[in-house]
Amino acid sequence: MKEPRSIIRRALITEKGSRIREKQNRYYFQVSPDANKLEIKSAIQTIFKVDVLDVRTISVRGKFKRLGRTQGRRSSWKKAIVKLKPGQTIELFDTI
Repeated sequence: MKEPRSIIRRALITEKGSRIREKQNRYYFQVSPDANKLEIKSAIQTIFKVDVLDVRTISVRGKFKRLGRTQGRRSSWKKAIVKLKPGQTIELFDTI
């Protein structure tokens, strides 16, 4: 099994994520592209010591970008939306 810190890359803190966190108790994370929902669930439970009810994943395609004459593409990445048990929070998001 993979290391939990290698599955969860970083927490995504956005305005939309803040609204969803307050209303629905869901948190956004950038995760490893080859991680599945069970691995994400166990990694969140191990790192933050919370109970996860649901995990939803989204594969975000990289955007095309131009810099003068050259054209490139940003990397694709994977996003996970994690729903926690009512009454539980992740302290990392509460301090922001």
